[in-house]
Amino acid sequence: MVSPFETDLKWETLLKYGTRQFVKAKTAIYKQEALGEGFYYLHKGLVKIVTSTFKGKDRLVNIVVPGQIMGLQTMDQQPHFTTAIAVKNAVIYHFSSTQFLETLKVRPELLPLLTQTINQKMRILLTAISMKALTSEEQIARLLLNICEDFKNHEVPLTQQELADCAGLTRITVYKILKAWKERGIIEINNRTFVVKRPDMLKPPQFTAYTTYPM
Repeated sequence: MVSPFETDLKWETLLKYGTRQFVKAKTAIYKQEALGEGFYYLHKGLVKIVTSTFKGKDRLVNIVVPGQIMGLQTMDQQPHFTTAIAVKNAVIYHFSSTQFLETLKVRPELLPLLTQTINQKMRILLTAISMKALTSEEQIARLLLNICEDFKNHEVPLTQQELADCAGLTRITVYKILKAWKERGIIEINNRTFVVKRPDMLKPPQFTAYTTYPM
């Protein structure tokens, strides 16, 4: 879900206060436990936010689409508690704490909106924790619905491999799930994108896993 901080502001007028960076696909923007300072704004591309479990496995926390921010937890120069990885080539802007204070002089309304965004990120984290109890199909369903909501479009600009990378599943698992959904008319596969034709079929309680595939 997109917060007011990410949607109501015309970021194009604020990017001059940030530092532009290009990040290649599969490259980490910041890593868990590394010290940070400030936050990032995603201008182009797609980024997944993951956290490492005690077994050393990555668990998906959130997907960041253009127009959203990430890494807010290090505004007070504390370690990151997640890792951000570019799924596609990305253009990002880093706003240091100092740069953000300068921006506040121009847009003082940012402060209460920043608080709203932090609260919203915490809700996302709580939702992600509950994902571990879901089947592979339920994870893919929730991921697709979240991306559709963020893009305000039922067309998902991901390949099967990118979707697998986002969800932390194998490509074979994702392929089998999407194939079954295509046969049921839930999705349509167009080259390098997916079109969700029946989003109602992916929402609980209507959504029921048809088959469970190994992760």
